[in-house]
Amino acid sequence: MMSGVVFISGCMSSGAYLSSNQTMVELSEGNYSIVGTGVAGESEAAYILGISYSTGFMSTAFAVARVEGTGMIYAEALNNLWENFEKDFGMSSNHKLALANVRYDTDIINLILYTKIKVMVRADVIEFE
Repeated sequence: MMSGVVFISGCMSSGAYLSSNQTMVELSEGNYSIVGTGVAGESEAAYILGISYSTGFMSTAFAVARVEGTGMIYAEALNNLWENFEKDFGMSSNHKLALANVRYDTDIINLILYTKIKVMVRADVIEFE
């Protein structure tokens, strides 16, 4: 009698950037300046034997294995945005900075054996005095 064991494994990556701001910021008082417009960052992850989709504010991948990236595409895209800001405008530490007009875009490739998610984030950076 033959017996066999079947192992089924896979991975799922889901990301969303849902922000809720409870702090009231008054931008009409002139206590701020715009230090960067259209600052952008991006991140991507790729998987085999899977499918990816986006609902606008959330991207999800169901697959057997991740072959590229960490799967933390929203956090990495924001980190990349700040890295790009510092390259163009200098260090951000010791400054009172905030992101305004934040926009997210997603590019997804779904092939039979391969799927890839790319998240791009773009924002304006303001500094409070």
